[in-house]
Amino acid sequence: MSTDSLDQSPQEPTLVESRNRTSRRPGKWRISNIIDGRALRVKLTAAALDNLGDAQAMRKAALDHLHGAMFRGRMIAQERLQQGAEGLDTARLLSAVQDEVIHALYDFTTTHVHRARNPTEAERLAIVATGGYGRGVMAPSSDTDLLFLRAYKASPHTESVIEYMLYALWDMGLKVGNAFRTPAECVKLAAEDVTIKTSLLDARFMCGDQALFDEMQAKFKKDAVEGKDAEFIADKLAERDARHARQGDARYVVEPNIKEGKGGLRDLQTLYWIVKHIYGGQTLEDVMKGGPFTRSEYGSFIRSAKFLWTVRCHLHFVTGRAEERLSFDLQPEIAARMGYRDRTGQLGVERFMKRYFLVAKDVGALTRIIAAKLEAEQKKKPEGFRRLLPQKTPQALDDPGFVIDSGRVGITSEDVMKRDPLNMLRLFIIARRENKDIHPDALSAITRNLRGINEQVRGADEARALILDAVIGSKDPALILRRMNEAGVLGKAVPEFGGIVAQTQFNMYHHYTVDEHTIRAVEAIAEMEQVNAERVPLATEIFPLIENRRALYLAMLLHDTGKGRGDQQIEGMKTSTRACQRLGIPADETELVAWLVGNHLELSETAQKRDISDPRTVTQFANLVGSLERLRLLYILTAADIRAVGPGVWNAWKGQLMADLYHNTAAALRGGRADEAGVQAHLEGRAESRREALVEDLGSIPPVLLEMETAYWTGFDVPELTWHATALKGSGNVVCYRFPPEGGALTLLVSGQDRAGLFADLAGTLANLGANVVSAQVFTNRSGRIVDIFMVQDAAQKPFGQKDETRLRRLETALAETLDGASVKDLATSRTGRRQAAFLVQPSAQIRNDVSTEYTVVDIAGRDRPGLLYDVASVLADSGLSIHSAHVGSYGERMFDAFYVQTSDGKKLTGSAQIETLKDRLLDALGQHEPDAPETPARKLRRSRAVDSF
Repeated sequence: MSTDSLDQSPQEPTLVESRNRTSRRPGKWRISNIIDGRALRVKLTAAALDNLGDAQAMRKAALDHLHGAMFRGRMIAQERLQQGAEGLDTARLLSAVQDEVIHALYDFTTTHVHRARNPTEAERLAIVATGGYGRGVMAPSSDTDLLFLRAYKASPHTESVIEYMLYALWDMGLKVGNAFRTPAECVKLAAEDVTIKTSLLDARFMCGDQALFDEMQAKFKKDAVEGKDAEFIADKLAERDARHARQGDARYVVEPNIKEGKGGLRDLQTLYWIVKHIYGGQTLEDVMKGGPFTRSEYGSFIRSAKFLWTVRCHLHFVTGRAEERLSFDLQPEIAARMGYRDRTGQLGVERFMKRYFLVAKDVGALTRIIAAKLEAEQKKKPEGFRRLLPQKTPQALDDPGFVIDSGRVGITSEDVMKRDPLNMLRLFIIARRENKDIHPDALSAITRNLRGINEQVRGADEARALILDAVIGSKDPALILRRMNEAGVLGKAVPEFGGIVAQTQFNMYHHYTVDEHTIRAVEAIAEMEQVNAERVPLATEIFPLIENRRALYLAMLLHDTGKGRGDQQIEGMKTSTRACQRLGIPADETELVAWLVGNHLELSETAQKRDISDPRTVTQFANLVGSLERLRLLYILTAADIRAVGPGVWNAWKGQLMADLYHNTAAALRGGRADEAGVQAHLEGRAESRREALVEDLGSIPPVLLEMETAYWTGFDVPELTWHATALKGSGNVVCYRFPPEGGALTLLVSGQDRAGLFADLAGTLANLGANVVSAQVFTNRSGRIVDIFMVQDAAQKPFGQKDETRLRRLETALAETLDGASVKDLATSRTGRRQAAFLVQPSAQIRNDVSTEYTVVDIAGRDRPGLLYDVASVLADSGLSIHSAHVGSYGERMFDAFYVQTSDGKKLTGSAQIETLKDRLLDALGQHEPDAPETPARKLRRSRAVDSF
């Protein structure tokens, strides 16, 4: 690739996106205009002369000048960044400021403090910048990596110089990484440790003995670099893979580490080091121009580096530390600083994060293509006797234009993609068939020809067949879909999916971008089909019974395509219908896909927010579903959707609720009795079968359970009921717990005599102990004894009391005292954490009498926090309402709770004045301890979404 073409690389726009649309980025800087090096040295000389004979005063005066210069330089860099300067430019400015300070300090130290009167070979010393500082780029809170290069063993003079400089830099508040070595030691260590080698690859002379530095560089290149390209590539790629594994090996996590995470700066740096090792060069531009980049790849590299450096510099300045994680509480501020404003239906922070993930996607594609190119080049360099042998030529495939090249599926020429855009789809199907990776040249060709996949191409019969083959044609559809998505092909082939690529939802519930979540959900369905989903046995059991496998997979691929467009369900039905029509799906199947997309939240919301032992709930849900086929498809779709949200989101409790709702509904549909009486008969039959199973296992049922209503018996599976019965053999109060196999939360069983406000007191006791209730099931038998099941976590969202017996004993004691009548006093209130405070959650309360025949249902939503359940339950108790059942759930920063209540005389709450009063009191309780923040367009938009379903 010619240098001329590189100089025409795509440029960043001159106008930054900001509230002031006319504000321009600051112009170029000169270090002499920021730090006058000559004037600084004059000040340091004056400080030395003014304080002759007083070393301490001399040092203090010198440090004042040096620190002042560094401080001014950093302030200018920060101001320029806030005015729209790029992060890479800021990082270079900060490095240049550091250079001036360190150079001036070296001159001052060797001239006025530790001057060598008659320097010998032993006094030779070079100050060398290494690591990121060696590359001439520094984030605001990065370490300053220095190599003090000496000729021989340490002399008293060189040791004194180094010690003086290091202490001075530390006293100025710098974090200095330092090494003191000879050239021979550098080369020896570089040969043994790839980290040291990488650091020296970036070595840059600063001051002192230039010849000594040149000697080290020559030795390093000859003994540690030349002829070792393949080894270095392998080492750096293995290092990258290990780093990805430590970070979770996912590019699209919603709180990414912008430096170490997949698709972050370190991936770009790894590419830079590999290219530099092979081709040489000093500056970023020199190294990249000398490498194997096409013009578009070079442009992608530079644009990605600029964006990531801008984010990183803002992060460091905002936090005042080397913060590399783009956490929820920081995202809005960084987005605002970088000028991302709200637009209709989309928050500025969501637009910013989408840009971030698109960049991370580009980085992934770039590193994958270039690393594969370089690996292939190294393999083509024969050694020894192999040089005399004929080299392997690509193996032609039966598919015109495709070959196997270096063990990867490649193309015969660039024109293959341009001539027939369908080849961009065929490539992935062929790679799957051949069980091979894709050649980097083919991926590069796709990047250059993506625009060729237009509406005409998408509508072709073969395009339809290829897309459907990718979705349903293998046992591992996630592999091919992820490859297509990374290459940009999936979003082009299915533009409805393209609308959610790199899209984020600004909340704490979803762990991944929408496109990554979707592909993981498709993967979860495939696992269920292959009977690999051990934690969802019902799904694997019913999968063979479904008749519309294609509709299920298409619905999963399209289920979130309505996000960011308005009402998710309505818009999702529109987008999925449009996609299915383009794919040539028959009308009845298209209608089924649209129905699944439009109702994909209904099963989980009903199971988790409603009493599924209530015949009316089951009847209404059965009427919504209408058929066993739809029920089966909806259950599999829902289970896969929840499992793909993130680690720990799916648990046995949710699985049991959803399975029970499925079975109750299936019985109503199968028997043709979807009326409430028919459902009630079925529920009572299920309750009886579980009681019989318990008698068979244990011989008898404890009295406290014999008087439980049907809702209790249909709310748990037999193993869980066995645990309850074993714990409740006695007649007194009971507090016991266990850690479920799937983890996530501590399961707590509490039983005793009911009294007014007991549930609130139990919730308050848990809050005082730092136990956050993430779910609760509340039951009272006919004699007034309660059996309440809580799932609780600690502040770190880990199972409460895990590996902490003392904490668990305190929990048992406190709850036992509450059961004995102790009231909750001085409930400790907890401030909303920084991450949660980033979200605006609008409280809501609804009092409904249409959900249940016997109970008033109180639906509330708001910001989750410790003590909230106590506050809400206290309001209900103070209002004279008894809680029949509670359905408590938290979803990230939000909570959605439903309480089935009655008045003291066992009736529904019906008075309009009483209902309004209760609603106002609940809203007051939900709004307590809310973080204050000014009303802004962003907060208005977040408020409008605050009560959206998860």
